Amino acid sequence: MFFKKKKSKTPKTVEITDQNFNELVMASKVPVLLDIWAPWCGPCRMIGPIIDEIAEDFEGRALIGKVSADTNPKISELFKIKSIPTLLFLQKDELVERFSGLVPKPNVVEILEELIAERNAEK
Repeated sequence: MFFKKKKSKTPKTVEITDQNFNELVMASKVPVLLDIWAPWCGPCRMIGPIIDEIAEDFEGRALIGKVSADTNPKISELFKIKSIPTLLFLQKDELVERFSGLVPKPNVVEILEELIAERNAEK
């Protein structure tokens, strides 16, 4: 019998807060994707599982973080978040791309792959 590989039950996303933002995001050696969300946001709940899949696919190659807009006002203010969900792509502590609303998984994957390729080309 053949069995499908089960997806890990351990989330690969990292909870990013106002307190750990500098340590985890700004000092990251790999590209960063931040999902700015809130528990009461319907579209955020729809994109959440997609972000979890991406985190598993990119484990070790990119940092995939989730930021609760409700409990992390400094991050929301820093990036001038006006609506959620918002996806932020950072490379070397600089914002390089952002999307608001639902974004198809292939679009997110493409940007992350480009950022990883850029980072690898610099080595």
